[in-house]
Amino acid sequence: MRHSNGIRRAALATTAFTALAAAVTGILPGTAMAASTTTSTPPPACPASALQVSARQAVHRPVGTGTGAAVVQFTNVSRRTCVLKGHPTVAGAGNGSPSHNTPLKVTRTGRAATVTVRPHGKAWVKLTFVQVQGEADGYCVSGKDPVTYPTMVIGVPHSGKHQVALNDGVWAECDNKVTVTPVSAVKPS
Repeated sequence: MRHSNGIRRAALATTAFTALAAAVTGILPGTAMAASTTTSTPPPACPASALQVSARQAVHRPVGTGTGAAVVQFTNVSRRTCVLKGHPTVAGAGNGSPSHNTPLKVTRTGRAATVTVRPHGKAWVKLTFVQVQGEADGYCVSGKDPVTYPTMVIGVPHSGKHQVALNDGVWAECDNKVTVTPVSAVKPS
């Protein structure tokens, strides 16, 4: 009898240990452990209302007297993390109105990657224009007349269009062409 009581105690201890292990790991005895199917949902695209947009002349720009190049900054002013991705569209806003704009021919450089923008975080694009030459009214090497705009309309895929003025002057360019970088988490110069 003593021998069978010892076996019973060992069996009860093994059962208790298995139950404890099952409780800790969440795996029921006799079931196989399944691979985790839980995935985190990526943040949504930043809505236009979440972004505050500003622009300044770039430090590194083509030789000339016009704007040459500008850095556009997108600041997430919402309370939620969101993402930006892609190359912007660019249009000169005639008379400051986004509905009366002149789309510029965009040449894309670089590869687009998703940029996660936390609340108060920033992302950037760099715009490089065909530079205005000379003094006073200036001229375009192509022979066309230079154009100035008080504001530009910068469109970001899935994140709206944003009308923005330069913080230090007007937008001046030639030939209605612009080269753009994709949205980046690294501030260009």
